[in-house]
Amino acid sequence: MSNYLVHPVSTVGGTIRVPGDKSISHRSLMLGGIAEGITEVRGFLESEDCLATMKAMRALGVRIDRIAEREVRVHGVGLRGLRAAGHALDMGNSGTAMRLMTGLLCGQSFDSELIGDSSLMKRPMERVAVPLRMMGARIETHEGKPPVRVKGGATLRGIRYELPVASAQVKSAILLAGLYADGETVVVEPGTTRDHTERMLRTFGCELTAAQREVRLSPPARLEGCSLEVPGDFSSAAFFLVAGSIGQGNGLTVCGVGINPTRTGLLDILALMGADLRVVNHRSAGTEPVADIEVRPAKLKGIHVPPELVPLAIDEFPVLFIAAACAEGETVVTGAEELRVKESDRIAVMAEGLTALGVECEVLPDGIRIQGRSQQHVFAGGQVHSHGDHRIAMSFAVASARAAAPIQIADVANVATSFPDFPGVARAAGLNVELV
Repeated sequence: MSNYLVHPVSTVGGTIRVPGDKSISHRSLMLGGIAEGITEVRGFLESEDCLATMKAMRALGVRIDRIAEREVRVHGVGLRGLRAAGHALDMGNSGTAMRLMTGLLCGQSFDSELIGDSSLMKRPMERVAVPLRMMGARIETHEGKPPVRVKGGATLRGIRYELPVASAQVKSAILLAGLYADGETVVVEPGTTRDHTERMLRTFGCELTAAQREVRLSPPARLEGCSLEVPGDFSSAAFFLVAGSIGQGNGLTVCGVGINPTRTGLLDILALMGADLRVVNHRSAGTEPVADIEVRPAKLKGIHVPPELVPLAIDEFPVLFIAAACAEGETVVTGAEELRVKESDRIAVMAEGLTALGVECEVLPDGIRIQGRSQQHVFAGGQVHSHGDHRIAMSFAVASARAAAPIQIADVANVATSFPDFPGVARAAGLNVELV
């Protein structure tokens, strides 16, 4: 088992870049694969999760060339050009890849099976399967979990579906199935979720509108290959935005970060807590907005996180809990039950680790209450277990900026699923992360 040993540090600062956006990298391979012609992707995230999607698309008959570092060329086969893999498609640790691929595959003429690692095989899949079945898809799960078996040859029809819980993955799976459906597909969201799929579909030439939390897609005759640029992953930047806020030093700059407004709820939450953040040098990477983010140390205060910001920061909550522990007063998060069905039960696992490091917290049915402290050494040294969850592991590495003694973080191998060379980038920002 791989572990991190993180040592207390006196300063956090410098200028860093984070890897490409994982959500966009997954989608670029899937949509590029069913487009006609060539799609070139720059800034592609070469993480284990995205490489699993690449392997799956290749098994389905799509040629994908890695032409340079973080650059791939996808030779699209068209909407009807995929072929049966002949074996189960292993999506590794990626729930995003499995759920989106389920939507993509239910409109094909052949049978498919999706599997994953031990963590992914425990994650719920019926939330995707239910609306896809309403569209006519023939999908089987094992007690609601993988393996996911998709029967080919189904006739899909467009539906109007109101999401019971805000979920970009479910929305995206329905839209991908809608590419193969008869009639218009409409998805109604209870709250705003990330819109990378909608932006990218338009880039490939699909007719799609989004307004007032309602997304409408008309099935296209074809998708056209294009050039895509993947910005830095905001979820990866989040660890350093918190480190820069709670640590000491002259400030930290994270360059080239995607600031899609459906992803950056953490910026709003940190601002409410009193963080010193500046978003500068605005530009674009195709349809995605990009900027540099500057952060300086600040005295944070506890807050009740506004419910409307929860779905816009769902992946960043583990590291937000670290910030909450360093804030003066109580921070309360509710409406975040989605955290219980990620790579781990992130509420329970973070609470377990925070308690082990001396932080007072209380688990709620749909969130957590954390009693923060503004003293210099908030976290005691000791050992925490990530339970194989990459975001848990990286979050507790950030805690070293306010730790009294070294922290050992167990089971960190899955960090490579989303953030290759996290220890190297962390060291460039002043953190002392050692793989042991």
